[in-house]
Amino acid sequence: MKIFLKTEDEIELMRKANQLVGATLAELAKHIKPGVTTLQLDKVAEEFIRDNGAVPTFKNFPNPFGGPFPASICTSVNDVVVHGIPDDKTVLKDGDIIS
Repeated sequence: MKIFLKTEDEIELMRKANQLVGATLAELAKHIKPGVTTLQLDKVAEEFIRDNGAVPTFKNFPNPFGGPFPASICTSVNDVVVHGIPDDKTVLKDGDIIS
């Protein structure tokens, strides 16, 4: 097994990417409320990410079991464990847990 150490430039790129992830989550938190669909949240996230000069890495990510991932974020509501796909049918209700 090889260990690949990151350069200072790579570490700086990772820091900036992580800061944008945090800022995107903070922006989404402003929009999470009853009545909002997960697709609306996805649109907020994609616009915010692109407005900050980046590209959503989930969107069109290859999937060996089907088509590419269709959204900019995963929206797992309540009992959905991971990789929930945003849609216009999943409307948040009071008390829902979203990750």
